[in-house]
Amino acid sequence: MQTVFPYFQPIISVASGRIVGYEVIARHIDNQPPLVSEAAIAVQSTASEEQARELDRQVRWLALQKFSALEDKTSYLTLNISATNIDCLNNVKQLPTIEMLEKLKIDRSRVIIEITDGAAEIAKLKEAVKLYRRQGLRVAVDHYGSGYSQLDRVIALNPDIIKIDMRLFKQAAKGGAASEAVQLLTRFGKRQGYQIICEGVESMHEFFFGLSCGAQYMQGRLFSAAELEFKSPDYYQQHISSLRNKFLIRNLADEQKKLDRFNKVECLAYKLKEALQDDFNLNELSSWGFEDLGVLKFYLCNCSGEQISPDFNFKNKHWYSDAKKIGHNWSWRSYCYETIALNNCGINNQVVISDSYRDYESGVLCQTLSLYLDSERMLMIDMKLR
Repeated sequence: MQTVFPYFQPIISVASGRIVGYEVIARHIDNQPPLVSEAAIAVQSTASEEQARELDRQVRWLALQKFSALEDKTSYLTLNISATNIDCLNNVKQLPTIEMLEKLKIDRSRVIIEITDGAAEIAKLKEAVKLYRRQGLRVAVDHYGSGYSQLDRVIALNPDIIKIDMRLFKQAAKGGAASEAVQLLTRFGKRQGYQIICEGVESMHEFFFGLSCGAQYMQGRLFSAAELEFKSPDYYQQHISSLRNKFLIRNLADEQKKLDRFNKVECLAYKLKEALQDDFNLNELSSWGFEDLGVLKFYLCNCSGEQISPDFNFKNKHWYSDAKKIGHNWSWRSYCYETIALNNCGINNQVVISDSYRDYESGVLCQTLSLYLDSERMLMIDMKLR
């Protein structure tokens, strides 16, 4: 049987900059040449399933032994346990990790069971998670958003922590549909109260993307690869502080541009409201700078959210009207019922802005501004995001 031993990769709080925990990662030594490498590769190619499980337990035991001697008693340790290995247990109530913790007398609140990807019966995983929690351990789901670690498993296990799948995270950091998917996954996690960890963070750009997703914790080679020894909790504090400051400076500039543009569009909305009190000439409105501000169209609705005017579209410095959506009802959209609610509270001159969305006809990422014109009509303005 091969010699396998634990390395430890720091998990860092982006708020404090301190190391809050370590993930145990198995390593082994290649004899030709003698290099430290990923144990999983060697185990998969040369060991039987039973031998692989025994090696996994060996690594856990060695890791817990070393962790029990750590002077810093505030950090935690995450132990990777395959969902498939849990599924293979004859008696889920006899979990090897619990026995190890008892022998070493480790505070169980400092240990997190990280359930990795793999086929398993949900019922058996739920039973194991229930037992881990009863023993005072927290539970994480690894590879969230990929393979078997999809929403159904997360909903069933209700973990304390979710770790975004590394490959999905790296793809998402480049933009596109993957970015939107990760934003949705992390939004769901935050609403459920899960702590979110982004792993595989290797560049400042990826760190910034993780922050924009709302991840509270990060790990990756931008800070440290997995290493044999533990570090001082404040080892990366200055580095994280510098990265946070750069993120703030960049985002402040972006937000100031957005606010400036929104203020101009808001002024345009009030000006348009005044013009729409009487008959209006589309050609006269074309000189108001709609295109420069990214305005795509405007339309009118009644107080029930039903569209009562054509879409007045602006393109290539010309206006044209499209009547096909007259009669459509938009009361189910949040910006519409929020505007109605404000009016019902006596606030009828406030602009409401929607969340960003992608228009299904044009594919353009945009937002909608809404404002009461009078007691019977609402003005809706679609603007393109930049």
